[in-house]
Parts: sequence; structure tokens; C-alpha cells
Amino acid sequence: MTAKAMAVKDEIEARLNDAFRPSELRVVNESHRHAGHAGDDGSGESHFAVTIRAPELAAMSRVARHRAVMKALGDIPVRIHALALDIG
Repeated sequence: MTAKAMAVKDEIEARLNDAFRPSELRVVNESHRHAGHAGDDGSGESHFAVTIRAPELAAMSRVARHRAVMKALGDIPVRIHALALDIG
């Protein structure tokens, strides 16, 4: 018997919490808003919006913040269609 795969939302939260210990983290699955549109694979896990605030990120340039978050997410961005980031 195999364990059920972790939901993408939970995976995003876990990876960002581990990497940054943020003071604020919101991950919203917006896939339902894109049902039937390009990029909707029918999984219900194709479009996400992330808001993250962490002292480590605040000290970085905008580009460095983006790169750090993408690195922490690993392969998640290539498994989904859209990821909106609000980083501070």
C-alpha cells in the first residue's frame, strides 16, 4: 500500500516554512478559477498564489527574493501551470 501524495498546497507550505520560517505565509489554490482554461490539467492543483514575508527575504533584492523562493520550491513550479508570488 502506498501513501497518498501530499497536496501541492501542502508541499508549497512545507518547503517555504522549512526554508524561511516566515512571519506570514499564505498559499491559495486558485485552480478553480481557471477550470477549463489553458493550463488546467483537471487535477485541481494547477494555479497557486503565494504571499510570503520573512526577515531573510526582506533583506534581499527583488530578484534575489524571487530566486530564493523558486529554489526552495524545487520542482513544484514545473509541475504546475501558474504561480503568483508576493514576496517581502
